[in-house]
Amino acid sequence: MRIKIVYDNVAYRNDMEADWGFSAYIEDFKILFDTGAKGDILLRNMKKMGIDATEIEEIFISHGHWDHTGGLGELLNLNDELTVYVPQSYRLKAKNVIPIKDATKLHDNIFSTGELSGIEQSMVIELNGKLVVMVGCSHPGIRQIMEAASQFGKPYALIGGLHGFNEYELLEPLEIVVPIHCTQHKKEIKEMYPEKYIDGGAGKIIEIE
Repeated sequence: MRIKIVYDNVAYRNDMEADWGFSAYIEDFKILFDTGAKGDILLRNMKKMGIDATEIEEIFISHGHWDHTGGLGELLNLNDELTVYVPQSYRLKAKNVIPIKDATKLHDNIFSTGELSGIEQSMVIELNGKLVVMVGCSHPGIRQIMEAASQFGKPYALIGGLHGFNEYELLEPLEIVVPIHCTQHKKEIKEMYPEKYIDGGAGKIIEIE
């Protein structure tokens, strides 16, 4: 499975634009996780990574903050038939909006944790018995997110923004950790778990087998 980080505060590749926000494309399922802050940057970065925006089939919005929803309008202008999964508290006017309240199976291998703490949902992808947990900003806390994700199996990888997370022992069972966007303690996580840690950044491609 290939996950392409198309929007992040820092750039992994010199030709990519860095900007505060987060978006990642799960290539195998044609799902875009969050949309960054600015649609023009999102579309340019996607093009540089060989992603045809018109081929996106679904968008998963973790929460309603501007740095995760800013590019949504441009994508819906390109294709207003897109299915958009949003946490129940986020109001969006579009044709195919699916509000998520509780833990939900979206497809055979894709789940939502449901809206946690009234603000944010995380996406869980099952691949060969491994669970990849995609988080936007982890506002509900990694402990709660991991407990919610664990109902679908054993978490294997964690990718996304962790904000001020410092309960580092919660990362011990994981094999892959990719802290990006708003994560405040990247250095500490990398020093503690160098064998698990993967740098993010716009242009980074994460491959999970």
